[in-house]
Parts: sequence; C-alpha cells; structure tokens
Amino acid sequence: MGKSESVVLTNMCMVYDGEYILVQNRINKSWPGLTFPGGHIERGESFADSVIREVYEETGLTVKSPVLCGVKQFKPKDADRYIVFFYKTDQYEGELTSSDEGEVFWIKKDELRDYELASDFESMVEVFDSEQLSEFFYNENFEMELL
Repeated sequence: MGKSESVVLTNMCMVYDGEYILVQNRINKSWPGLTFPGGHIERGESFADSVIREVYEETGLTVKSPVLCGVKQFKPKDADRYIVFFYKTDQYEGELTSSDEGEVFWIKKDELRDYELASDFESMVEVFDSEQLSEFFYNENFEMELL
C-alpha cells in the first residue's frame, strides 16, 4: 500500500446565532436537501480561508474565526478520497443572500428534523455539536462510523 493518494478537499461551516443555525437548501441533484454552506478548497488555499470564501459565495456573509470542529471522509468507488473539514462560528457580518447553489435561511436548531435534509446530514450535525466526536467516516464497506 502506498503512502500517498489523491484527495479532494472540501469544507462545510455551521454558522450559528444563539439557538438559530444558517442552512442552505441545496438544489444539486446529486446531494439535495438542507445542509450547511461550504465547498471545495482551491489549490494553495488555506483551509480556513477556503471556508470563509465558500460561506461568502453561498450566503453573502463574511464569517470570522471559524473553528475546526470535525472532519468527514470517504472514498467513493473508483475515485479519490474525499475529505470535508467541518467548521463552526458565531461571528459573521453582512447581508444574507442566496446563491445559485440554493436558498439560505435561518432556522431554530431544534427544528432541523422538520426539514428534508441532505443524505447523512443529521449524523454530520452530531459531529458539529459533539465534544466527544471528531470524525464522520465511511469505512471500506461504506458503513458509516462516528468517531
């Protein structure tokens, strides 16, 4: 087994304000439903800068001091390993504006289950919220594990 592999790096950010969280209703056919804003990390870009950029592009908000709070990883069949860095912050400014990736809006966190969620998003939120969990992982049998 080699010591290196190709990797796709992405991010996702939970922006929160008290009991409210910012969600995006994604219109992407391959992963539709409610999720947090985020996207791909560009070559040479820091992880933190990428999440600030992605949140701005998708919401119009400029987040500050995003805190790394977990990671999701999986290896699709016949594809690169896919890693999603989870961030969260309650520091932001700007005017909320939806993008072509989906409508963004605030909801009460305890009402999240009242909406159609993106696949596995509810389990990902457990990692965002937990002090004990740090990883959402699909093993080689594509079984989900929260670590």
